[in-house]
Amino acid sequence: MNCKGFLQSVLICLLSVAVLCAAPNLDKGKSIFKDNCGTCHNKNMKDDMTGPALGGVQERWAGYPKEDLYKWIRNSQSMVSAGHPEATKLFQKWKTTMTAFPTLSDEDIENLLGYIEAVNNGTYGPKVEVPGQAVSGANTSKESGFSWWMYGIFGLLGIIALFLWNIISELNYSKSKAEGNDNAQRKSLLELLTSKSVIGFVLFGLILFGGYTTVNNAISVGSRKNYSPEQPIKFSHATHAGLHKIECNYCHDGARRSKQSVIPGASTCMNCHAAIKVGSQYGTAEISKIYASIGYDPIASKYIENYEKLSNEDIQKIYSKWIGDNIMKEKKTSSLTEGDLSQVESQVRDITSSLTSDEKPSIAGPIEWVRIHNLPDHVYFNHSQHVTVGKVACQMCHGKVETMDVVKQYSPLSMGWCINCHRETDVKFADNKYYDAYKTYHEELKSGKRTSVKVADIGGLECQKCHY
Repeated sequence: MNCKGFLQSVLICLLSVAVLCAAPNLDKGKSIFKDNCGTCHNKNMKDDMTGPALGGVQERWAGYPKEDLYKWIRNSQSMVSAGHPEATKLFQKWKTTMTAFPTLSDEDIENLLGYIEAVNNGTYGPKVEVPGQAVSGANTSKESGFSWWMYGIFGLLGIIALFLWNIISELNYSKSKAEGNDNAQRKSLLELLTSKSVIGFVLFGLILFGGYTTVNNAISVGSRKNYSPEQPIKFSHATHAGLHKIECNYCHDGARRSKQSVIPGASTCMNCHAAIKVGSQYGTAEISKIYASIGYDPIASKYIENYEKLSNEDIQKIYSKWIGDNIMKEKKTSSLTEGDLSQVESQVRDITSSLTSDEKPSIAGPIEWVRIHNLPDHVYFNHSQHVTVGKVACQMCHGKVETMDVVKQYSPLSMGWCINCHRETDVKFADNKYYDAYKTYHEELKSGKRTSVKVADIGGLECQKCHY
């Protein structure tokens, strides 16, 4: 091999090393865990939940090719069906079908596994605040799989690449001189950087990057995953659904019986808040907005007659008195200080701004909640089909809402996401009369010919199911 070929090989090797050295992106791994695994697996990676603790998962699969673990994550049931020892052992122990994630790339899984192990061994996670004491071993800086030292490596490789190209240019010059070419000249750095080969390579890279960015952005058009708008009332699902264990279907009762889950009216809120008049977190500030919208007098404990005819000024006086009386009751005093009056004014201003808009100038009337989940008009989705018939848990699509102070869109709700779910989700035939008509499938399940029936098997992938 000549010097030129050797130097080119060295350059390729250096670039390959840079790629191989890329550490898992722990932040991306955290996002993948939250979106796909966090519903069933404990986030501390050490304790079992619906599924086993994930800490040490790579060690448990160390006796098998790494590709087996990748296959297990993407589609566990295919591994069980194939009789894989570790997959079979896990399924027999937990008796739960893990959701398949066929769209996860190798890079996604590497990021996920890196995050799991980092949390398990304590090198990734929020800093624990201990007054007057620094936490030993706590990760005090934001983790990033692509940290500053990696930029340094790529910068160094770029310098080395220029150095090697300079040597190659010098060798070409020396070779031309040795062959008797008196017109041979050394190429300057500018000539090197503006050569056809370098410009062609850069253009090729830009086309690849531009194409990837365009396609990636096109796929995400209309997707509002993690969308978390500010609402007119600071309603905490963590308090209501989490702390007080209020069922999702109690407030969103349409999910059991209709296409829409429905936004609960203020009358539903009043089932509890006619008695619970002061909130544990915001006091009178947020609950007063419910009263003001529906026209409930919390002092007299009754609805106000002809409330919709009252002016905003009259309504403000009613709730100013209620808020002030409550402050005096809490402080056990008979008068309000300047600070108290300022607090009353602030809450009343907040009531007015939260319950009025350009389209709704009056405080009285429905609360204008901001919609979070919004499918395109050409998509048909029926909540009752999934909740009542399919026995799908609300958390499957909406995440652990019971832990959210501010609700966000948990799932992408994209066509691909829905289709993958229909391909991998088992239909719950047991004790479900809705599916009695599928006699062939029932017989195959009893005989052992079939282990499960997927949504796709009963027509869940037909275009007309969602588009007609």
